Amino acid sequence: MPAAPDPRPLTGEPLALDLLNTRWNKEGVVQDLLTDVDGLAVWLDANGLDGRFDADATTLRHTLQARDALKKAVDGSLTEGASAVDAVLTHGRIRATLTADGPGELPEFGDPSWGPAWLAARSYLELLSTASDRIRGCAHDACILHFFDTSRNGTRRWCSMAACGNRAKASRHYARTKES
Repeated sequence: MPAAPDPRPLTGEPLALDLLNTRWNKEGVVQDLLTDVDGLAVWLDANGLDGRFDADATTLRHTLQARDALKKAVDGSLTEGASAVDAVLTHGRIRATLTADGPGELPEFGDPSWGPAWLAARSYLELLSTASDRIRGCAHDACILHFFDTSRNGTRRWCSMAACGNRAKASRHYARTKES
């Protein structure tokens, strides 16, 4: 049975940030996709993990642990978050492989319920290796979403120009016209 539609305003970010984006603000109220296994099923489906991992209570608990760890690392300090992220990473490993396309890597987990959590933590390490300065939180005061800035010049500020960027522009315009 397919998962329900994904209600989140921002999807498609790298796995680590997509996991953080399972919490968002809607009209001043924090929404949370991962309140139950149905929400986990939506998130797994959105990231192509639904065929590999079960949406059950144990996987949900581990995935929430990873989300908390990533939040500490991204919104706190890397030093504070490092041990929390490392605690998730202890539940899996990468096995080097040789494929028809050349060298490869295969993630392995002693307990598959740690798979989504571990993959999200691993994704964060990859983002740090790629361009740590491009991991960003939305600049809008009321927004708690995160994104990986892939803009050419690296100056993206908003999770979405259509939503938060437009709100900020409208707010500045309103302030200017009110002063006049």
